[in-house]
Amino acid sequence: MTTLPSPMGRPCAFLDRDGVLIEDTGYPHRIEEIRWIPGIMPAIRRLNAAGMAVCIVTNQAGVARGKYDQATVARVHVWMAEQARAAGARIDGFAYCPFHEKAEDERYRRASPRRKPGPGMIEDWLANFPLRREGSFLIGDRETDLQAAAAAGIPGHLFPGGDMDEFVSRLLVAA
Repeated sequence: MTTLPSPMGRPCAFLDRDGVLIEDTGYPHRIEEIRWIPGIMPAIRRLNAAGMAVCIVTNQAGVARGKYDQATVARVHVWMAEQARAAGARIDGFAYCPFHEKAEDERYRRASPRRKPGPGMIEDWLANFPLRREGSFLIGDRETDLQAAAAAGIPGHLFPGGDMDEFVSRLLVAA
């Protein structure tokens, strides 16, 4: 888990990565192949302006399945944060789970409460950083994302595709 400094006690918008931040092209891990979800940078700027931290929580079974390593995940996440910053948006941090019960690599073959639908990544952020549960929510593109949010005691919102800024705008107005 990596993070940048954030003010005390902010609510957090937890975003899934593949399918919410970037297009899910099947284990995306090559920077040159990453495609951002339409409207994601304005959406992150909107969340920043609303006073929310923005934290990415992502299962990365590609590590467990030997498709890429943890250094690749870290490199991609640093690049994503830099791209967001260049667009005037701030991603406060990334957390990922490389474990999978059916991993090919024995080092990663285990059940983990951090793997969604478990709430571990969200709970870690809330316990170890100046974030508050009240006002926080998760945006995901799968039922397992929503299950993780529910298990962590925060609302979960299913992103159906389309423009993320429009989706976030509606969420913030409803809140």
